[in-house]
Amino acid sequence: MARQDASELAIRLGRQAEAVCRHYLKAGHREGRYWLVGDVRNTPGRSMFVRLKGGDIGKGAAGKWTDAATGEHGDLLDVIRESCGLIDFKDVADEARTFLSMPHPEPGRPHAGERKAPAPTGSPEAARRLVGMSQPILGTVVEAYLRDRAITALHGTGSLRFHPRCYYRPDEYSPTETWPAMIAAVTDLAGRLTGAHRTWLAPDGSDKAPIDTPRRAMGDLLGHAVRFGVPGDVMAAGEGRGGESPAVGLMSRPGSAGPRRVRGRLAEANRRPCPPAKSWR
Repeated sequence: MARQDASELAIRLGRQAEAVCRHYLKAGHREGRYWLVGDVRNTPGRSMFVRLKGGDIGKGAAGKWTDAATGEHGDLLDVIRESCGLIDFKDVADEARTFLSMPHPEPGRPHAGERKAPAPTGSPEAARRLVGMSQPILGTVVEAYLRDRAITALHGTGSLRFHPRCYYRPDEYSPTETWPAMIAAVTDLAGRLTGAHRTWLAPDGSDKAPIDTPRRAMGDLLGHAVRFGVPGDVMAAGEGRGGESPAVGLMSRPGSAGPRRVRGRLAEANRRPCPPAKSWR
């Protein structure tokens, strides 16, 4: 999506800022010129405030928000992304257009009930479908798994998802098993989803699943990353095999954000510099 298209959506949402907040941040309430809520994921509280009145652009624009507890900030597109647990910016834009009753620029999607052709195993399209089938982590065994590792500040973890029955096959001769899994979305600088990292978990989230290779990556990983948080003044980069490893440092520092390089089948990906996280606009 062109930068000006994203800016136009943000402006249109800002003009209906209170309606957006009432729809996506139902746990909050209005006080004067602001909407108060716990965080961008619609947690009850008062630390995040959204400006309801203001101009279309600039620092005081309507729809701009700041979380005083974490230092995170953004616009209403970020609110839609985090509150809905979306990953790919195309899905965020589609949700925004639906709310605004705007036409969608890409007709030609499969009709209801029409079956898609199988995606090649391990391909970027297979990764996109896996992420699309997964769900937000709050209240799932993924959250239990992270909290058991002292990762309790889960702000900015929209790139992590949960799949209750993710396929696992030890090798081509073994039967397919299903285990709950943490799915980490791998994206490029433009926010396009290019791959996914899977961590299969024990049913209660107490540890990884008791299988030979509980972590596997798929899709196009070279030069891309799993990104945490909303880009701001403080950035960080980490590298590790499990999505939780770099998240410990990022989530423990309020206001921080950054990418995590993914170790996959391509060893070369581990030697290339990790590109910095980048805002959509």
